[in-house]
Amino acid sequence: MKYYVRGENIEVTPAIREYVEKKISKLERYFTEAPDAKVNVNLKFYQDKTSKVEVTIPMQQLVLRAEETNVDMYAGIDLVSDKLERQIRKHKTKVNRKFREKGDFPITFAVSEHSEVHEVDEDELEVVRTKHFDLKPMDSEEAILQMNMLGHNFYVFNNADTNRTNVVYKRKDGRYGLIEAQ
Repeated sequence: MKYYVRGENIEVTPAIREYVEKKISKLERYFTEAPDAKVNVNLKFYQDKTSKVEVTIPMQQLVLRAEETNVDMYAGIDLVSDKLERQIRKHKTKVNRKFREKGDFPITFAVSEHSEVHEVDEDELEVVRTKHFDLKPMDSEEAILQMNMLGHNFYVFNNADTNRTNVVYKRKDGRYGLIEAQ
């Protein structure tokens, strides 16, 4: 894996870079072969003395991502590493099965006898309800209003300007995001 460590309002020292690489490289043990992936690490330091660590590992057909806010940046790096490890352990069986069913093996997770394996219950990812609705052409502002009136945290709509399917969603910071299908 190749590491790209970027700092906002903080200088990325060799010690920080080495610590990030050491912690994130431990995830490689969960793969049958080391993925050829670019690990994007964004370290932010805010004026209120908190730091935010964001790690994104885009792979061929899978994206691993976690973020953590903490007073201590090193503790934040530890927590993000733990989150990514939990994600892999929780979903590795399902991911392996999906790739086998497709006949596509870009990534496979290793199954270790010594690691704690928390199998996901087969029913946990089952679709229990399907909704059908017509996508009304509208702009993103109207979609946000509709989403808020329904009390949802996302809303799918047909963009009147581009005639494409879009999604608006409410972000953790209270603002809104827009996803545009390509």
